[in-house]
Amino acid sequence: MNATMEKFGYPHTLVAEFAHWAVLARPTQPTLGSLVLAAKSDATAFGALPAESHADLKLATAAIEAALRKAVGYDRLNYLMLMMVDPHVHFHVIPRYEGAREWQGQEFVDCGWPKVPDLGHAVALDGDDLAALVEWLKEHFG
Repeated sequence: MNATMEKFGYPHTLVAEFAHWAVLARPTQPTLGSLVLAAKSDATAFGALPAESHADLKLATAAIEAALRKAVGYDRLNYLMLMMVDPHVHFHVIPRYEGAREWQGQEFVDCGWPKVPDLGHAVALDGDDLAALVEWLKEHFG
């Protein structure tokens, strides 16, 4: 674990794990099913990851895409490597769709569609709601 993973709630937000990557539910959901794909490494540059991490990224992204297709039915999937505040290698994985999705009585609108995602407009989940989202997403990862 590194500080970036911890900031996004690891281990409580963990929905799937690979040899070199952890898939975390994003506590703030700009769209339903938003994730953080975090390298388990202490690397702060994408190119500094070992070759094995890059190979494992193939497995992680394939699993993410299959799980979110079932869970959310996205139209597009954005992988954003921002790393401005949190220094360790990670992607924000944002499912994109026209309109809204509903989950447990809450509406999740993709306010940026069809342009860049609006990360500032998000449903913040914590406590039981975040735990329920984590369990729901885990079911789709199988």
